[in-house]
Amino acid sequence: LPTNSLVVYTDGRTHDAKMKLKASPEFYLRNIGADYLEGLPPEIKTVPMVTLVNAGSASASEIVAGALQDHKRSIVMGTQTFGKGSVQTILPLGNNTAIKLTTARYYTPNGQSIQAKGITPDILDESAKDESGRLREADLDGHLLNGLDEESKSIEDAKIMLNEETVMPESDSSDNKQNEAPIVLGSSNDLLLIQAMNYFKGITTPKNNLRELATKDTKK
Repeated sequence: LPTNSLVVYTDGRTHDAKMKLKASPEFYLRNIGADYLEGLPPEIKTVPMVTLVNAGSASASEIVAGALQDHKRSIVMGTQTFGKGSVQTILPLGNNTAIKLTTARYYTPNGQSIQAKGITPDILDESAKDESGRLREADLDGHLLNGLDEESKSIEDAKIMLNEETVMPESDSSDNKQNEAPIVLGSSNDLLLIQAMNYFKGITTPKNNLRELATKDTKK
């Protein structure tokens, strides 16, 4: 990201819950010495990027994906992320005890709240059959809302507005599950990676046809 550009900000009820974190050494070095990004070749800042996400992408990974997306530095590809965008503060109580309170929400540079919604990819992965039944933050009882009008909207109303209703996966026979090969990162059945590489090559993959494409590549 450009130097001093906004990466993420937090907003809460108190003054100390409002922070802006930027792409500057004072924010990412944490007093560890010289700036390790200073000597990178300039081409690193312009090389094309695709950021892969899914329902397991949460918290810090959502902050990174949201910043890259908002600054148009990377195409985000995959499925809706988890939606863990709340900030917790630990308050000491004495006698070696403490309480952890949720005090703020994380927002992307363009002002999108990550909480209970997550990051919406620029390109949705149509091949992710196993994603529909995965739990996300919005599916958890008592979760913090995204930041809508909480006094006039119930939790269920917020879920509908954020399009985060839980969809249970269709039942599958044990035989089909056993025949389904596990996904190995970088292998021929890593369909999302194949889709990302096709994007770089300028190849448009037909909807729901990634599995067929992977099979063809394996036979070559």
